[in-house]
Amino acid sequence: MTEAAGARVDVEIVVGKDQGAMWDLVTDVARIGDFSPECVGAAWLDGSTPEPGGRFEGRNEFSGGFRSTVTCVVTEAHRPDVFEWIVLDPSELPERPGSIWRYELEPGDAPGQTKVAHRFVHGPGVTGLSEGMRENPSEAAAILQGRLDMLRKHMTQTIEGMARS
Repeated sequence: MTEAAGARVDVEIVVGKDQGAMWDLVTDVARIGDFSPECVGAAWLDGSTPEPGGRFEGRNEFSGGFRSTVTCVVTEAHRPDVFEWIVLDPSELPERPGSIWRYELEPGDAPGQTKVAHRFVHGPGVTGLSEGMRENPSEAAAILQGRLDMLRKHMTQTIEGMARS
């Protein structure tokens, strides 16, 4: 059977927005719903901010009407270069995240540009993807590839939406 853990999507785009402005956008979790076709909203929890240990809740909507609410923990944040967080699975054990998300921001070749690298890695934890693959082992490879393709599309749309704002 194909495993979800370790599955990865990388998207890299140069945008016409400076690095500081992009940092402000990727760390403003309350605005993610303005840009993402999947993560429709988020909010910092308990006064957290974009720094390691900060926690936020994300609300996702998927095709077919499936909705989920997840708790995320910031694992790395260096203004204006790196913002990374994990999505906790139902066990809420940080060492077994459902996924790891990362933005790396570098100055582009021209003034006012930023090279945005956005990464998703499926962790060892339980997710809708891993459960769907477990429940449908004969279709696991197709389920995984479909999800990775959708993530690539949505990650690209999210960056492009931020760049237009």
